Amino acid sequence: MSTAKAQNYLALLEIARCEGNWSAVPELVRKVRKHAPERACLTLAALTEAQIAEATQSSTENSTPTSDTLQVAQQLPKLVEAIENESTYPQDRFQATICAGWLHWVVGEYSLAALRLPNRIDEEYPSLQNPSEWTTVCALKAAYLKGNCAARTSQPLDALSVFETGLAAMDGVWGADKQPRRQLRYWAELFLSEYSMLSSQVLSRQEKALQDLNSLSGFRSWSRYWESLVGPVIGGQGFRGSVPRRRIWYEYYVALSNILELDLPLPTAHVKPINETSARTQLRIELKKTESAYEALLLDETQFPKADEEREEVEAFVQLAMKNWSILCGRGWKEADLGQGGRASISRGVLDILYRAATKTYHSTAILRHLVTVHLAVAEFDIAFKAFDSYMEVVKKAKARVEKTGVAEPSLDDDNTVLKTMSQAIVALCRYGGASATEKAHDLARELEDTMAHLPQLQPASEVATPIEPTHEIGIHTKVAGDTLAFAWQAIGLAHASWSRVTPDAPSRTEIQAKAIRSLRKSLSPAFGRSRDVQSLYSLGLLLAERRDIGAAIEVVKAALVSTKSQEPNAALVYGPYWQERAFIPVWHLLALLLSARQDFMMAARACEGAFEQFKDPSVLFGSQQVFHSEHLKAQAAPQASFGLVDELDDAEREAILEVKMTQLALIELLEGPEIAVNASYELITLYSRLFGSTATTPKTSLQPPPAQIPPKSSSGTVRSFRGSIFGSRAGKSPSPAVGATALSVDVVSAESRPLSTLPGTPSLPSNGMSSPTAAPTPAIQITTEKNGSAQRSTSAKPTGGRSSRRSSIRNRDRSASGGKRASSSGPNYRNVPDGEAFFSPEGNSSSDAFALTSRPQASIASAFVRRQNVGSLDTFISTKAKGLDHLVDHAIDGVFSLPPPLPPIVFSKDEEKRQRSVILIRLWLMVAGFYRRADMVEDAKGAVAEAQKLVQTLETELTNDATGSLILKVPKWAEKRSVDELWADVWAEFGNISLTNDAPLDARRNFESALTYFPNHAAGIVGLSNILLDIYTEDLVPVSHEPSSHDSYSHTHSSVATNSELSSNSSKNKGTSPLTNEPLGLGPNRPIRPPTSFSNAENETKLASESYPDFKHSSTLPHKCFSPEPRPSSLPLIDRLAARDRAYGLLSALTKRGSGWNNSEAWFALSRAYEESGQPEKAKDVLWWCVDLEEGRAIRDWSVLGDDGYIL
Repeated sequence: MSTAKAQNYLALLEIARCEGNWSAVPELVRKVRKHAPERACLTLAALTEAQIAEATQSSTENSTPTSDTLQVAQQLPKLVEAIENESTYPQDRFQATICAGWLHWVVGEYSLAALRLPNRIDEEYPSLQNPSEWTTVCALKAAYLKGNCAARTSQPLDALSVFETGLAAMDGVWGADKQPRRQLRYWAELFLSEYSMLSSQVLSRQEKALQDLNSLSGFRSWSRYWESLVGPVIGGQGFRGSVPRRRIWYEYYVALSNILELDLPLPTAHVKPINETSARTQLRIELKKTESAYEALLLDETQFPKADEEREEVEAFVQLAMKNWSILCGRGWKEADLGQGGRASISRGVLDILYRAATKTYHSTAILRHLVTVHLAVAEFDIAFKAFDSYMEVVKKAKARVEKTGVAEPSLDDDNTVLKTMSQAIVALCRYGGASATEKAHDLARELEDTMAHLPQLQPASEVATPIEPTHEIGIHTKVAGDTLAFAWQAIGLAHASWSRVTPDAPSRTEIQAKAIRSLRKSLSPAFGRSRDVQSLYSLGLLLAERRDIGAAIEVVKAALVSTKSQEPNAALVYGPYWQERAFIPVWHLLALLLSARQDFMMAARACEGAFEQFKDPSVLFGSQQVFHSEHLKAQAAPQASFGLVDELDDAEREAILEVKMTQLALIELLEGPEIAVNASYELITLYSRLFGSTATTPKTSLQPPPAQIPPKSSSGTVRSFRGSIFGSRAGKSPSPAVGATALSVDVVSAESRPLSTLPGTPSLPSNGMSSPTAAPTPAIQITTEKNGSAQRSTSAKPTGGRSSRRSSIRNRDRSASGGKRASSSGPNYRNVPDGEAFFSPEGNSSSDAFALTSRPQASIASAFVRRQNVGSLDTFISTKAKGLDHLVDHAIDGVFSLPPPLPPIVFSKDEEKRQRSVILIRLWLMVAGFYRRADMVEDAKGAVAEAQKLVQTLETELTNDATGSLILKVPKWAEKRSVDELWADVWAEFGNISLTNDAPLDARRNFESALTYFPNHAAGIVGLSNILLDIYTEDLVPVSHEPSSHDSYSHTHSSVATNSELSSNSSKNKGTSPLTNEPLGLGPNRPIRPPTSFSNAENETKLASESYPDFKHSSTLPHKCFSPEPRPSSLPLIDRLAARDRAYGLLSALTKRGSGWNNSEAWFALSRAYEESGQPEKAKDVLWWCVDLEEGRAIRDWSVLGDDGYIL
């Protein structure tokens, strides 16, 4: 073989074998034998291989051996002899050995083939120095043949072990410098496809666990092999009789999907290393690559269906892709694991898959249904519900065809799926839509109820108290699962409840609420197996609370809170970590409001704490970030700062946490006085910063407690819900003697007795990023200490300013100051207790330390929610057997906590997310302003409202400058809580309340008018303006001369942000005259009004009269002194007074008929006054009793603060 010709012929023979050019092999074998006779083993093996290939070309894999094959078998003795004699060339011997084993396998001698082939390919192949390409082919062939023999003898695990050893030979494929030739590609693909399919079978039969390190080795090798080839992935079948290539990609995709669904650790064998990524990130990348490869092959090889064809494989792929999407974009995966773009990017990718799949199917209900879900997830609500309308149209027509022909359509969704889809659409409409969407949900709920009425299993004869299980088909209808029926009734109840709030038909509201209650109770039926569905219990409890059935509502909420913790496997992947505790936060909040309606304020405070104590360690929720660090230490520790659960919550859940804190502060105000609530409001601002960060786009000012200042010398001490009371008129601000005796000890609050909760760092004040040289300064959050006064607060001190331990309402407002002025026309004062249970009144000295904080510094923001004292009655209260609950829900059958199928987490754009967070911050500032106002800190209250005003103006500017034109000011968009105009109305209504507190009714009237200019149905604005109009009618307020000030012009133009100086401009600046006309005061433009003023001398009277009435002249100016002076008008013309009264009546009458005001006691009380002034005492009396009924079931805050102003968790 020393000659060049021998080497040349050996190379040509190698090429012929690798290319499968078997016809050229005999001639090349002859020339090699001539020039290199010592390579007899090689030549005999090559000739035998050519004969085997020719003999098997016309036969199939499962056919019996042909005569040609049997003749080839006669070469076996010669081949065995050549193998035994070969000792010089190891590769020749190796190739011949594999050829012999192949010969046994071809003739069906599988056991002999297994014995002939090498046992450990991973040991023998690497021992060969510089293996040739054909040697690599033989190694892969040996692994395939030996593994196939083991599989044929029912030894799949042994076969997998053989295939794993053969992966060593694949290094010669993807590690080669040049592209593999035909035979190497053929045997490599044959080896990998067999390995992959066998792995799939073993995994599907659970003979091998997915957690095994090598469970994905075959699939990963298959993927790596196709990556090593030049060009795109090729479809079709690799060879005759083999499975389609896309099938292997599909099995790979299924295996990864199972790992994702079961939340298993990712096998690490044969995986390409990815630098600095987590296991979840690696899984997501691998899953996406497999998904793309399979989708490309599937769509390329699938044609659009004919009329009688289905595309089941396409729909199966879509179903699997959606299942993976629901996990990846669910609450169990963090945003950091999802790569660039996060959930939004993945959802957009799934939308592309759905639309591409739609091009290969015809009216697929599954694809339309998934389009609804994913479009919702990316906040494209209009497109989502258009897709739902198309889905319902296709389903109805298909159902009609099936009803008519009796022929089932495989691609049509079954009844179970249709009901669930309709239910989810109803929930989404109620959760994210406005009034029009709620109306659509109500119509859809009636359609859903009608559909359920036609289900065979829901006929009266089949109603039994046993769990409903899905079974075989009943005619053309499939039996629906019990949890689906429960979800459907829940959706119907939510639709009715939501519609009751917005319906224009006020008389039907009570009946609509009754329907909602009946539907929610049906969803809790033990027959459906979901009697402890927390969503149904929460919605039912809230609905009962709105109907003032407080006792029943408390029992329903307790039933939810005492339910057994669910042990659903992998539920955290769908609902997220601590999913049960997170779902209970609004439930605890509802319980707190219910207890406050029962006047059990101490237990209500404990319920607020219970919402956070369920997490055990506060650091779970807020992280363990330390607070008392210097700036450079905090900067150094920033990378190690641990994150809390709140960092993974969506904004709705964060808002629920903030609402609980706001309720806590409302209880603090009621139990300890508004001054204490003012001090604690710093915690509210800081909590917002921790939950949402800052909305600022420019450097922000820092909100820090200012140096201790002397607290205000006087305070109202009362939560004034509205002006006036049934049982007492408005008293002066001076406290009663009993209250005044303790005022000093209460006003001066020591830091030792009640320090604020320590909060992480010094957070920045959330702001809109705007600044103005005339802007109002940030209101001072005052922290009073014992250094500012001579007295120290006693733990037994009474509440400030005449505040009793009960909440402020029309039945007990200013009780200590005006208790003797109660109305007596209605006879004895009997309390109307709607739930039949007596009120709870805490001890007089309990309020002082109800929220006492330790003076020891806390470690994190979570300390604001830590239990202040060891009050163990809450657990006893919750665990008490629910009384009278049997008529609401039967919880004896199923006591396991459960949640309905969740809506996908909605991913809003950054701008939309910022706007929603700004709305929350506006509400927060307005609440803080209320604390200041009720504490008689008027200037600080104005400053807080000014902060909200700046935020609203920023929102207005952004919407006005929107280039798309999709943003509007008048009506809130999808998922928006309030429109910009409603926010303006909130701001001006609060300005009006501040003006009333400051004894400036003329400014208040202008502010309330401004509020109604923006939003005509604003409840607070209507009530405030109506009270002033009625005061005008009764002549408690009379007109005086007034020149519009700078604040007046600003009230209508809003050209710049109001400042403290503008807001406090005095109406007494008169630069000219403003004549009084006979134009109706209630309907015309703003006219100044103020309480009557006594003048010191006649000169002032003359001046006022001459300025107000130009035609009036003093007698001294008349030419004839014998004439007596013209009498001075002392009141408005009757027509103006009547117009004011009638306008107030019209505003209040309309408000009390709408969903936003039907249970507004302030509006009803003002309406009773309008009736009384109109000479209708009987109607006034009826309305007053209705006010009493409303107040008896009224919580410390409005029910709308729960559930994002809805009934959905």
